Amino acid sequence: MAAGRRTVTLGGKGSSLTSSSVFDVASGLARVTIDSSALSRRSSTSTSSAAKFSFTIPDYFTAKEARASVILLLNKLLLSSSSSTFACAHLVEILESSALGLDYTLDNVASDELATVDYSAAAIAGVSAILDHRSSALVPIVDAIAALSCEALRADVSPFNLMDSGDGSTAKDAVAVAADFKVFFNGSKLVNSEKKLSHSSMAEIPSLHGDFRDVSRSLHSRTRVQLNSGFGAGSAKVLSMSLGNLASSLLYLGINSTLRTELLLSGSISDVELCSRLSAMVAAKCLRPALEELYASFQAARLQEDYLLFVHKIYELLDMVRDIVSWEATAAFISLGGSEIFGDRILGDNGSLSESSTGDNPKADKKSEKKKKKVVMGKGTIALMQFIKDRLLGGAAKYDLEKCAQDFQSLLDPEGPCFDDLLTKLKEIVETNESRRLPKLPKGTRDFAKEQMAVREKAFSIITEVFKRHGATALDTPVFEMRETLMGKYGEDSKLIYDLADQGGELCSLRYDLTVPFARYVAMNGLTSFKRYQIAKVYRRDNPSKGRYREFYQCDFDFAGQFEKMLPDFEVIKILTELLDELAIGDYEVKLNHRKLLDGMLAICGVPQEKFRTICSSIDKLDKQTFEQVKKEMVDEKGLTEETANKIGTFVENRGSPMELLSKLKQEGSEFLSNSEAELALNELETLFKALLKSKCINKVVFDLSLARGLDYYTGVIFETVFKGGAQVGSIAAGGRYDNLIGMFGTKQVPAVGVSLGIERVFAIMEQLQNDQEIRATETQVLVSILGDDISLGAELASELWDAKLKAEVMVNKRVIKHIDRARGSKIPYMAIVGDQELSKGVVKLKDVTAATEDEIPRIELVAELQRRLNISP
Repeated sequence: MAAGRRTVTLGGKGSSLTSSSVFDVASGLARVTIDSSALSRRSSTSTSSAAKFSFTIPDYFTAKEARASVILLLNKLLLSSSSSTFACAHLVEILESSALGLDYTLDNVASDELATVDYSAAAIAGVSAILDHRSSALVPIVDAIAALSCEALRADVSPFNLMDSGDGSTAKDAVAVAADFKVFFNGSKLVNSEKKLSHSSMAEIPSLHGDFRDVSRSLHSRTRVQLNSGFGAGSAKVLSMSLGNLASSLLYLGINSTLRTELLLSGSISDVELCSRLSAMVAAKCLRPALEELYASFQAARLQEDYLLFVHKIYELLDMVRDIVSWEATAAFISLGGSEIFGDRILGDNGSLSESSTGDNPKADKKSEKKKKKVVMGKGTIALMQFIKDRLLGGAAKYDLEKCAQDFQSLLDPEGPCFDDLLTKLKEIVETNESRRLPKLPKGTRDFAKEQMAVREKAFSIITEVFKRHGATALDTPVFEMRETLMGKYGEDSKLIYDLADQGGELCSLRYDLTVPFARYVAMNGLTSFKRYQIAKVYRRDNPSKGRYREFYQCDFDFAGQFEKMLPDFEVIKILTELLDELAIGDYEVKLNHRKLLDGMLAICGVPQEKFRTICSSIDKLDKQTFEQVKKEMVDEKGLTEETANKIGTFVENRGSPMELLSKLKQEGSEFLSNSEAELALNELETLFKALLKSKCINKVVFDLSLARGLDYYTGVIFETVFKGGAQVGSIAAGGRYDNLIGMFGTKQVPAVGVSLGIERVFAIMEQLQNDQEIRATETQVLVSILGDDISLGAELASELWDAKLKAEVMVNKRVIKHIDRARGSKIPYMAIVGDQELSKGVVKLKDVTAATEDEIPRIELVAELQRRLNISP
């Protein structure tokens, strides 16, 4: 064993075993000791209560695998309550021995633990730790070598143009891989050349390498648990799931690496003799057949549930893939100019390479003599190539191909002398390259370009106008609230609240909606009547999907206070229809129900009152799931009888015209009339429907008994609006009456009703509708075009226009075509052009960009003329 090894201490309070520690012990880079406190807690078990435990290390295990299995056996024994000091000390002795045998017997193992001690479980966890450590280390390696190959092959890099959409529709790891590769490619004239090579082995890199990252992360998570837990039933099967995924990922990585190597050897290495020798060396290895044969043996072991052989085959598979990648690295390095090291020249420090001789092609040699063509690689690739050259050559001017191949094997070996330096270099390239990697958005958020902002500002303007038309005043509240303010108001959705870290004694959370903060504000200020609107962002820790984000705007209108019965309920629905009609999004419907009617229905069906809210949450899913799925949840998870669930099903299928369905539910003999809550709800709905009928907006409303709205605070009318056009965006608005919410924050019960517009989904519809239309991002009316470099002249003329409340921009450039392009690109209707000629004559040339006509206007009349043309009163 090597001197000066680090020490891994087991059994101490709070100590934990890591995959890297297991790898170091298995590789002889570290030694194991048992914490003294663990020894003092254990005394030797007496002969009467002790037993022997024998285990056999598989003869196909490598020395590293064998040692990893022993250290895990030791750690799991230490984690047990009564394992003996003798047994643990014996395992330490085994680890300290220079060579391990196959058969061992431990004395003085506690009899009551003998049945649970499982060498196989320990061995699988131990080898998994090595696989975890080595696969994590392999992640940046396979990326870097594939990047070299892409450069050498002049790959089509369009598959790397991935961006995180923020809505969960793109694979996060694939986007991260693509971003890392862009750092290697930055500034490259190879991958961005006209002659682009498209091939699946390169196009699949983001997805396959991204999957490898995900699989490695999953294995790490599961292995960490197994390393620091005792013997447990099923642990081998738990690990086998992650290990199986690792094996599949390694197979695809290996296959694509062999394909890229074949492409490199088929035409990217210009030195014919060198390419031929390297091809022969690679062919002799039979890389792909050997890989597929090894994967087949892994599958066979898995089917036979021979978990020790199973994990060993993955160990061999990882070794083979590393070997395959090292051959790809050799071919890519030589192709990118590394062939120079086999001659008189070495790769230059600036990354510019001279193309090698084409061998027996005299014409090519003559052209090369006339002018050496410069090949410019990406900055990340240059840095990596220089690192490899420095490590392989060590200052030598010439090199041997066989030694080059061997040195690449050593360079990519986790136990090799340069491996840690290589990982450090790759981290430095990716994280500190001058071209800084592209930042990315947090999941569930998005940026808005100027065209999108133009649509949003127009929508906000319409919404604000409608709200003010109904007499509302604006309110703004903090983006975060006390956690206690938000909790318990949203039912099962409370789990979606974003909690903030404790910043000085107050537990806070980001607001989930605008309704609860409004209720808190009314209660805090002792208001008894308030009509307000608020347009602001809210936050939900939801799973992003199309039209569903974690940060989004809500537009709320709420009444608080005592008003004529059902008048506020009518007005919020009327406001909602006005909003959607004026936003011109297309066809929609307002689904409406009453919480008291829903409660009465559940009572009639026999649902216990304490389950009303949780069953409402289930019913609320009927717009996304079939009744059978909802029924299964109500019966299996929430304890309803099948008979009760079926009866609920007969009620919630009622849906139709408000007046017609209301008449049906109120007819003589209706079960709803036997319930006082339901009867009250039907009478309130009758008043509401009559008002909606007179206001001519009832044609937009559908009475739907399946509408439940899962939020706990609703007490009366509830409604939800869905878009019926082509865009699948789900609910676009919702609201209802909440008479008890404000009272939760104060001493007074203040009834309230409101509507919330899901503006993000409305925006998605509006953007889709305007895809084929030209959208002006600015409202600029005039471009002040100064032909020259006199900024002060532009400032003077533009200020006159601004003072007259005209919307203007200034541009100073000598070329008139630049001004025209700017005006056309920004869709600016007029240009006020001033050059030397116009200055001498005291005029401004006023150009109508759309009509392509221009007139000379006296300078002093420019403002008045523009006001006339734009129909603006002075």
